[in-house]
Parts: sequence; structure tokens; C-alpha cells
Amino acid sequence: MNGLTLVETLSLIERKALPALAENYSDAKSIAEKSSLSLDQAFRAIEWLASKGFAEIKEEKNKSISLSDEGKKALKEGLVERKLVNELAKLKGKSDLAKLGKALGKDLNIALGFARKKAWIGIAKEKDKMIISLTGLEKEKSIEEKLIERINEGKLAKLSDEEKNALNELMKRNLVVEREESSRLARISKKGSEALKQVGKVKEEINVLSSDLIKTGAWKKAGFRRFNVQDPCPPLFAGKKQPYMQFLEQVRLKMIELGFKEMQTRLIELEFYNFDVLFQPQNHPARSWTDTFQLRKPSKGKLPEKKIVEAVKASHETGFASGSKGWRYAWNEEIAGKLMPLAHGTANSAMQLVKGVEVPGKYFTFARVFRPDVMDATHLTEFNQLEGFVVAEDINFRHLLGMLKQFAIEIAGAEKVRFIPDYYPFTEPSVQLNALHPELGWVEFAGAGMFRPEVLRPLGIHAEAVAWGLGVDRLAMFKLGIKDVRQLFSQDLEWLRQSKMVVI
Repeated sequence: MNGLTLVETLSLIERKALPALAENYSDAKSIAEKSSLSLDQAFRAIEWLASKGFAEIKEEKNKSISLSDEGKKALKEGLVERKLVNELAKLKGKSDLAKLGKALGKDLNIALGFARKKAWIGIAKEKDKMIISLTGLEKEKSIEEKLIERINEGKLAKLSDEEKNALNELMKRNLVVEREESSRLARISKKGSEALKQVGKVKEEINVLSSDLIKTGAWKKAGFRRFNVQDPCPPLFAGKKQPYMQFLEQVRLKMIELGFKEMQTRLIELEFYNFDVLFQPQNHPARSWTDTFQLRKPSKGKLPEKKIVEAVKASHETGFASGSKGWRYAWNEEIAGKLMPLAHGTANSAMQLVKGVEVPGKYFTFARVFRPDVMDATHLTEFNQLEGFVVAEDINFRHLLGMLKQFAIEIAGAEKVRFIPDYYPFTEPSVQLNALHPELGWVEFAGAGMFRPEVLRPLGIHAEAVAWGLGVDRLAMFKLGIKDVRQLFSQDLEWLRQSKMVVI
């Protein structure tokens, strides 16, 4: 863009401020006065002109000396040492400490110290009393008193060494304060001087075309502001939801659109739902403190109705009517009643199965689960799972594999997936879903399988059910293109600002 076009893009306040800039630096106040602008308008115009190369700005730091509130009080009432000698003058130049104490109160000791330092008073002992008397030197104003007056009048010029020492003393006494003030000064640049020739007479311009201007036809005679649309603009960071929250909402919407019903979830759950309903024996290693957290207080919860509890007990001990012999041990109701942070999302499926399900039916939930894992790029001690199951008369394992592959491709955007045989106490057959991450390699996405008869039959469900627990945090890693799961919960503003809208 040539110089003329750039000049034509100047706003009205810039055109007024430019002629007010001189070759020497001046402050915004003087520029505002010369250009008939407000101080705020002058500040803005100077910054805008500088950004376009028409002005040069420098910052100066100046120190100023002024009276504190205590200093203003001293100016009005006198320094404490002056109050002391004035009181002594009333007492004919001599008095004991008791009388002076009544007049000066808590300031007496301070006043005595400063007055004695200035040799305004003498102290002597007479008949077991401390007698204070004037020396005559108090008739002259002290350097400190003169400085306070000069500071108040703004006439603090070059100081002698003695005056500098006195000023430091006033600062120590908190009567005078030193402030550092910054000021921005501006002058016209070489480019600005050339542009000044083209600015010409300043006239009002139209920035916004209103309906009145169109109706009256006044726009035909008006001058229109010209804008430079080629210069780069600072980035604008619009408000938006955190990327991971966007992802979770998109997944929830996708599941609902597919006809899934959302199940209830809780952070604290009974071992009964975490393990027992799911046919996981009470002596299983995964139920130990090394693999799960325990709740200390309260430690026990209320089990569901006795009929359900007895059916689950029979499943563990004898296999109930599932066709198996169960685990063949004495099931303990006390263990099942313990409370714990949710260990896996399948506990929510167990609760839904106990409540009852429609056949056919599809269910899902987002579960916040807790495990004592070592944190790394793909593991957290507290994470999310996308839990769900489908129950139907004719559903089979191949349906499950197809669903899992579809989840990985459509939701996470994974390009390669693989299935590995796995084991879970509550499903048979069981499978592990992996997806290939471009930097982390093969990452486990989900554990899944078909609910065992020992889980379904005691609850009165005679259909088949496929179930899965997807690591939704890891799904998000793929979708958002990150290589560390901890970044999902990052407070890095740069990453949050630069992240794109999530669309599944």
C-alpha cells in the first residue's frame, strides 16, 4: 500500500494529532492541547500513529518527591520537636518531663530525641527531676522544616549535601515519599513528516453508514473513512469451551443420536456394584489395596433389596441358574457393603442391570474412575471412561467387534485398530481394543466382551449383552492430536487459545 493510501486510512483523531507532533519529544498532555483532543484521544492517536510508523515513542521515568499524609500534618501543625519547644516556650523555656508528657503524650520521647539532636534543648537533673530547657537555637527554622515547605510549594531545586541528608532523614521519618513516575513521550517520525504534507485540512468523516444518512441522501456529500484491510491484525481469541469438554459433549450427543440411554453414575460406590454383581470373586487380586482405593469414612453403605443380594451370593457360591458351578467359596455380605471410589465404569452397568433393562436396549454413561496407577503419558490416577452395553436376544461377539472398530474410527479418528484376546471376570469371551497413535504406537483403547451368564441370569435377564469400557481420555488424545493425556487438563493458555473447535 502506497503512502497516500495509508494516510487516507488515518482516523480523525490521528489526523488532528499528527500536526501537533514536533521534532522534539513532547508528552500527551501538550499534544492534546495543541490538537484540541481529550487526553484519552491523544493517547490513542499517538499509539496508532506509532504503530503505522508516523510517530516515535519513548518512555521516561521520573522521580518525584512529595509530602506523605504525616508530612502534610507536620506542615500544618509542626514537627514533633517544634511542638516540644513551643510547649517549653509557654512554660518560660524550662519544664520537667511530667508537664511535657501531659502536653505531648506518646510523641514526647521522639520529640526529645530530635530536639536534642538539633541542640534545641538541654537536659539536666535537679532534685531528682529531669529538667528540659531551651538553648535559644530553636528560634531558627531547621533544614527539615524549610525542606517541607519547599516540597509543598514544588520548589525543590538542586540540594546541598546537608539538605540531601536532611531529606533522607525526612524519608526515614515517613514525612516525605519518593515516587517513580513513567511518562510516554512522542515525536513525529520522518515518515510522519512526509505524511503531514498529504493530510491537508482535517474534516469530519463517516465511519458507520447509518439509515438516516441513506434516507436523507447525506451520504452523497459525506467523506468516508478509508480502511487498510491488508495490514495484519492481532489475533482475536474468542471465548469457547475447553477442548476436552467439547469432545465429551460431542461424544454424548453422538451416543444419544444412536439411540443409547444415559445411565446414572456416582463417584463413590459399593463394592457390591464394583465387583460382586459383576461376578468378580471377593478374593480376586484386583480388589486389593494395590489395585483400588478404599473409602475410610464412611466405610459401609446400604445394599439393595435382599432378593438381589441373595441371587448374587448364589451366583458366586454355586453359579445360580447360569450353568456354571460359581466360584465355590463362602460369599461375605460385609465385604460387598464396603464403599470405595468408582474403580471402573462397568459398575454403572451393574447398577443398571440391577434396576432393570429393556430388551432390546442400549445404555451408556461417562464415568469418573479412580485407580492407584503410576501417572505417565497414557495413565492417570483419576480418569474418564465411556461405559456402555447393548442387550438383545440375537446379539453376538462379532457385533461387539464391529461397534468397537466404529467407535475408534468415527469418534477418535483412528486409522488402524487391532483386537487382542483378554480376560475379565465378568465377560467371556473378552477382548482388548488397540489403536495406532502416530507417536505413541499402539495404545489400549478399551476392554470389552459379552457379559457372562453368571452376571445376567441372577438378575433375571435371559438375553445376551455385549459391554465395553472405553478410555475416553485416550480417545480424546487421538482426536485432539496430543501425545500426553495430562494435556487434556492443562492450564496452558497458548494451547487452549490455539485449539480448534472439536467436531465428530
